[in-house]
Amino acid sequence: MGLDALLQPLEIRNLKLKNRVIMGSMHVGLEGLDNGVEKLTEFYKLRAKYNTGIIVTGGAAVNEAGSGGTDFMTIYQEDDIERWKPLTDGVHQEGGRIALQLFHAGRYAYKALTGIDPVAPSPLKSPINPDVPVALSHEEVVQTIDDFAQGARRAKEAGFDAVEIMGSEGYLINQFVSPVTNQRTDDWGGSFEKRIAFSLRISEAVREAVGDDYPVFFRMSGLDLIEGSTTEEETIRWARELEKTGVDVLNVGIGWHESRVPTISMKVPRMNFVSVAEKISQSVSLPVVASNRINDPRDADEILKKGNVKLISMARPFLADPQIVQKAIDGRFDEINTCIACNQACLDHIFDMKPASCLVNPEAGRETELKLEKAAAAKKVLVIGAGPAGLEASRVAAERGHSVTLIDEKAEIGGQLNYSKIVPGKEEFYETLRYYRVQLELLGVDVKLNKRLEENDALIEDADEIILATGIVPRTPEIEGVDSPAVISYRDVFEGKKETGDNVVIIGGGGIACDAALFLKNKGVKSITLLQRGKSFARGIGKTTRWATIMELKQKQVKMIGGIETYKNIEGSSVSFHIEGKEQSIQADTIVLAAGQLVNNSLAEKLEQKGRKVTVIGGAKHALGLDAKKAIYEGAVTARKI
Repeated sequence: MGLDALLQPLEIRNLKLKNRVIMGSMHVGLEGLDNGVEKLTEFYKLRAKYNTGIIVTGGAAVNEAGSGGTDFMTIYQEDDIERWKPLTDGVHQEGGRIALQLFHAGRYAYKALTGIDPVAPSPLKSPINPDVPVALSHEEVVQTIDDFAQGARRAKEAGFDAVEIMGSEGYLINQFVSPVTNQRTDDWGGSFEKRIAFSLRISEAVREAVGDDYPVFFRMSGLDLIEGSTTEEETIRWARELEKTGVDVLNVGIGWHESRVPTISMKVPRMNFVSVAEKISQSVSLPVVASNRINDPRDADEILKKGNVKLISMARPFLADPQIVQKAIDGRFDEINTCIACNQACLDHIFDMKPASCLVNPEAGRETELKLEKAAAAKKVLVIGAGPAGLEASRVAAERGHSVTLIDEKAEIGGQLNYSKIVPGKEEFYETLRYYRVQLELLGVDVKLNKRLEENDALIEDADEIILATGIVPRTPEIEGVDSPAVISYRDVFEGKKETGDNVVIIGGGGIACDAALFLKNKGVKSITLLQRGKSFARGIGKTTRWATIMELKQKQVKMIGGIETYKNIEGSSVSFHIEGKEQSIQADTIVLAAGQLVNNSLAEKLEQKGRKVTVIGGAKHALGLDAKKAIYEGAVTARKI
């Protein structure tokens, strides 16, 4: 399949892009680590190496109050010019282009991290921040405009090929534009014209600071998804006014961090917000960028062929696969490690103050640590279990030159990922399974399915190294009557082994229990009740998606009963329990157990008794707190040690 539109060059002032792909801005948190500049440089170099059109960095604070935290890029000191030259030099050595994003967090800045009161147009606290911001004075507004301009000048001197002004996602500039956060009555607030004045003056000042030969991108909010915020008509007017200031490209962002509408999780359909950028593009003559939930180069090409937007921004897809553009150029689409928009290792890490990585690609953000080198001597490696840990261990071991055999008693690879893929809104896991299936075939891994190994099997005797990744077994809680015929495991639900009827009780309230509830609702089950001892449901799910899961459960009228002190018994298909000392019972057609997991390492114990060294990873090693992110990471690390 040709990608004529996506691979078309584009000139922006003095900058020639080799294609229409932007690696969108992401804060990855590497800057604050030891040797942070080196780590960040290697991160960007790898993505520049494989024909990315242009990279946009994570936000670089234009002044001290604008920083998102201690591990953010900065561009407000003259020393920052020399600090970032190794990064721009490294990207250029790989044949790449890179733009610096000029950033101010506004009321999203945390005083606990910066030591400074956050600032904003008005002293209105964000619902996702504990701090009440201080309203900028007129003089401080003027100074902040100059801070953006000086940051742009420094970026140019540091070797960046362009700058992008961050005016989206609810950060400071966006806060000035919105009537929800800007309640000023001076020259910088009130009417729409005054609310957008801050952004226009910044754009003009940046253009003056960098000259006529230097590209300036502006990331504008195309849709705030905040009640009472900027209207569609105002957004179009804003875009037209920005064009007059001399910016070269409008990059359209969607939603604020405090929005209660999902915008980038896997539950959001692919290309869901492209129409927003297309509508803006019809009102301006500038190149407009579409973004959000575009993770397949073929989709990107189709968007561009329509002739509205001129560029496509993909951010997290470059975490999942640094070679995404090169593989697309080569027509190797099945080899792309597709971003599944799970948020578990990228956004969830960032909001927990950890460096970003990627569930499906644990090498992301660890380029200086998880290097893949050929093995000194090829070995026969036996991997038992084809769940996420076993799949990654097999892939890495084979890529290093080992002869790998992968065994699983199931009929297909993937382990519990095969449950996730059939949950409504989680179909992207099909892509991960496709990626591994293709990689194992290309690397010559001998995959043997429908095979259960015993400790005396010839494959075990013949192996130089054994990796056990047999996963978990569901935990059966100690409840009187739990062996009732009406009681089944969540595995039975996902594997379709038993009909549940219209009224189901699920014992458990974690991620698997929630997935089972949504799966059953999608199959037409009328009444579902989740029971658990804890009061917090969907625990274990990352904070960027947990709220959306709970919201979906409520929308689908799934009952959630927490705070259970004891389960009295299960009698037939009725479960009885105590809350605050009072007994309650619920009658159901089926009771589903989704109350935790136990390690499945019995084979490892038998082999170790026979004197064989076995490396246990994934759920076979620790069931508590296990997820695909941890399992794939362990597979990646283990296979590098052989």
